[in-house]
Amino acid sequence: MRILVFSILSGTCFAKLFVGYSSDHTKGRENLKRTDMSFERCKVGITSTIPVEVIFAAGDVPIDLNNLFISSPEREKYIEISHEEGFPQSSCAWIKGIFGAVLHSGDIRRVVGVVRGDCSGTEILLQALERHGVEFIPFAYPFPRNAQGLFDEIKKFCVRLGTGIQDAVEWYRKLRSVREKIARIDSMCWRENLVTGLENHLWLVSGSDFCSDPEQFSRKADEFIEEARKRTPLNRRLDIRFAREIRLAYVGVPPIDTDIFQLAERMGGRFVFHETQRQFSMIPALEKGENTELYWDIRDITENIEGFDNDIADFESFLAQYLLYTYPYSLSERIADINAQCQLRQIDGIVHYVQSFCYRNMEDVIFSRELKFPFITVECDCPGRVGAQAKLRIENFIQVLGENVRD
Repeated sequence: MRILVFSILSGTCFAKLFVGYSSDHTKGRENLKRTDMSFERCKVGITSTIPVEVIFAAGDVPIDLNNLFISSPEREKYIEISHEEGFPQSSCAWIKGIFGAVLHSGDIRRVVGVVRGDCSGTEILLQALERHGVEFIPFAYPFPRNAQGLFDEIKKFCVRLGTGIQDAVEWYRKLRSVREKIARIDSMCWRENLVTGLENHLWLVSGSDFCSDPEQFSRKADEFIEEARKRTPLNRRLDIRFAREIRLAYVGVPPIDTDIFQLAERMGGRFVFHETQRQFSMIPALEKGENTELYWDIRDITENIEGFDNDIADFESFLAQYLLYTYPYSLSERIADINAQCQLRQIDGIVHYVQSFCYRNMEDVIFSRELKFPFITVECDCPGRVGAQAKLRIENFIQVLGENVRD
């Protein structure tokens, strides 16, 4: 059963959003399925953010395997399953957790894995799952970033799932309003100070698959926005022991220890920028609007594509959405986004989260020189609470920032 249990969310409509993914989680979602397909065909696991519009267009149900793993009360069991299968102790807990979650589910028989632009261990993960009868579909973001390479990859993805680009673009239009609601929640976090760092994190990461049901997700977002707008701003809370609340940026892969957000708030800080989570929800594409020609020349593609008639602008926006998505491309795009957002959101300091045994730990070599704000790195390994060493680093960081801020 997929459920996130956090006392901070008790009594809100938001907590109800994350109940699901039980063996019968597809009940009531027949509008997302193709009646001529088998049950196995309908459940498609994803290892990272991909053009989810293609999965919906094919009539299938996407399941973000990261969220399935980390939100399960049996997540330690999933890691143990991987160890029993031979995964080494000194390997990424996310990879092991995803592997165990898929095997434990028993009914996820197809997985889309991002083999370029996410995790270096994904190829091994997919091959290990294949040994257990799980079909895998590789998806590779082009490097360097370019429109033609991305378009070719999305076309292959459509063919593999038995759908077309036009259908995917139609889903892009349907999902745009849902993504706008996620963007509204993000704004309520950093601009209006009405949403906690944990709440914003959870809404943003859930934008990868919309909890498998965009319509229900949209309704829950409306309920949450209505509830949150009635709150007293969090930066006015009485337990802040500094001149004002410390505004933090979270940079890096989503945490395996989500109490990092509550820890910061107990110390008088709050995460108001969630870098990769915001990218997963495609908010940057909403902010850039329709001026895609300013960033990439995709006219060569649109001039030669057929079947869109008056919808060519939507196709261009759909393609641009996954070009503006910085995470799978070079660090230069991420750094530009981080620095700009930190300035806009008046960030006091950056916490760079790294996962043990992940190649992305080496990003520090560049981040430490290019990010323009006070900066620390925190490393975590397995699910649970933030470890003592990481906790001490965060506490000391907030304390130093707090002693040097003015109201």
